[in-house]
Amino acid sequence: MNDILSPSPSESDLAFESALRPASLAEFIGQDNVSKQLGLLLKAASLQNRAPDHILLAGPPGLGKTTLAMIVASEIGAGLRVTSGPTIQHAGDLAAILSSLSSGEVLFIDEIHRMARPAEELLYLAMEDFRVDVMVGKGVGASSISLDLEPFTLVGATTRSGMLPNPLRDRFGYTANLEFYGHEDLATVLARAAKQLALDAHEDAISLIASRSRGTPRVANRLLRRVRDFALVDGAGEITADVAQRALELYEVDSLGLDRLDKQILEALIVKFQGKPVGLSTLAVAIGEEPDTIESVVEPYLLREGLIQRTTKGRQATSLAYRHLGASEPS
Repeated sequence: MNDILSPSPSESDLAFESALRPASLAEFIGQDNVSKQLGLLLKAASLQNRAPDHILLAGPPGLGKTTLAMIVASEIGAGLRVTSGPTIQHAGDLAAILSSLSSGEVLFIDEIHRMARPAEELLYLAMEDFRVDVMVGKGVGASSISLDLEPFTLVGATTRSGMLPNPLRDRFGYTANLEFYGHEDLATVLARAAKQLALDAHEDAISLIASRSRGTPRVANRLLRRVRDFALVDGAGEITADVAQRALELYEVDSLGLDRLDKQILEALIVKFQGKPVGLSTLAVAIGEEPDTIESVVEPYLLREGLIQRTTKGRQATSLAYRHLGASEPS
């Protein structure tokens, strides 16, 4: 997929986002219901002088799950420990992290659905009773030692909440389902970023970039950087709608925010398979891409925009996809 439209972060994205990241719920743009609910949860915990309930942040990549975890720690004045599910492959790894947490600290586990099963099972007891049972030794001489933990708040982030086992999901006191951003919220995100970067970006240019950002702030900020670079090299002192349009054309981002891979998928469904339903693995082979990339990165946006549909027989292009590509629907 064209890296410019991928919701997954690059190193430059992380550095850029860190510089622009809001520090409080009041500064956080979009996800209004989630912000209000989180604010209530944190305020209630503060009034009761206790650690907030464990929080699960679910939603597609690039919508602000990591930012919200940092805001939770900031709002309650606690430290933040950051790790990720793939790095926790043994129960002992998680036990070491949990036992080192101080009272009230926030533990953020990104991609929590990818944590190893033994670590998940250890987490059940830690979340509920703030203790862990650790096995010492091997074979017949092995014994279990119970370790008490300081009260902490776990913030888990997942792009696939359906992959979480029910016992783990049920132990979160609050689940926030993050949704794709609307045009106005994305324009506000971009205007704020442009101001912080001291860019002279016209309102119509901001609106144009927002309309092609796939409902994702991370993509919006990345497009803004590319348009800024284009304006710098082009010698334009300001970012106008014309400058933004030419920059986006250069990076092959069309009016719906589709890139080359998106169009490859639609063209394969429409031309190669003549509009008939196609299985995921067959589609992946046809365009030379990994099935997981199609399913988790590309497909959610195409489904949301109504360009493809899932049927019992496979993926199929919709009438909107035919119109967007200027193709004739089969009779």
